[in-house]
Amino acid sequence: MVFDPAWKECLRLGELEDKSIDEKIETVIEHLNDHPFVQSEPKQARQVAQFRVRLLQL
Repeated sequence: MVFDPAWKECLRLGELEDKSIDEKIETVIEHLNDHPFVQSEPKQARQVAQFRVRLLQL
């Protein structure tokens, strides 16, 4: 799953500070814009991201 490493990288870079969960997800998705799944299924990619955030309590 590419979302988890992208999330961790955004955290490391300080890009998720002072943002809502939805804003954090959008920030991470922006980093994954070149991923085929994000390009072909953007709505579903966001749903998976929301699931990962809830599952991992990020």
